[in-house]
Amino acid sequence: MAVASVVALAAVTCSAAAQNYSRPTAPPRTTDAGALAAQARDRLVHERFLRGVAAEERGDWSAAESEFRSAVALDPPEPKGSSARYDLALAETHLGRDDAAVTLLQEALHRDPRFAAAAANLVVIELRRGNLPAARAAADRYLAFAPDSVLARYARGLAALKAGDLATARADFRALIGADPSYAAAHYDLALVELRAGRDDTARIELDRALELFPAYARARFALGTLLMRDGRRADARVAFDRAARDAADPALRALAIDLRDRL
Repeated sequence: MAVASVVALAAVTCSAAAQNYSRPTAPPRTTDAGALAAQARDRLVHERFLRGVAAEERGDWSAAESEFRSAVALDPPEPKGSSARYDLALAETHLGRDDAAVTLLQEALHRDPRFAAAAANLVVIELRRGNLPAARAAADRYLAFAPDSVLARYARGLAALKAGDLATARADFRALIGADPSYAAAHYDLALVELRAGRDDTARIELDRALELFPAYARARFALGTLLMRDGRRADARVAFDRAARDAADPALRALAIDLRDRL
């Protein structure tokens, strides 16, 4: 269930122009061949970005991939160089090409080591690929340059949880809850840590808190159902699974909740 928590991170997969840059201003007139070539390149890059972002907004990832690949080929200076690679990575991952996306995100971070959206998405994709050492390394690097970032700490907590480093995961999720007790996802993920550690009573407290904050939290409700079932509280577990099935947006989670509900 931990990997599903990357949904909270995946919200950062917005268009990069996650690194804002201003529209190009009209350049001074020149007859220098090099300057004219640079101006022409800048116009082409700007056009590719406009078309690429428009394609992202309508969900046409093949078109977005084509536009941002052309922008990358033009090799614009920063911040557009890393932004083009970031947006191309988003297109690649939406097209099911995570290996290519990882390479592009690494290139973006090489150009701009403090590119937070690229760092967060690199953690997300490495977790999804099951490359736990790479996910943890990416999360550690992210937290190193953004120690006060909620997203960076959450990313490190997820990577640590998935890798079985329960002490680090517990510390990260507790820190997030300490800073914001209303952070339902952190309560849920802390519950997963405690379940892995065999501390069911503590996990139950965190699940109850997550559901108090967000009653439609299907994954937390499902986890509560498994705890109740393990405690022999079959009727309560059935109610929890039924509610999880009704609230779940994920078809796989919904089907599993229905299956367990119907077995009780």
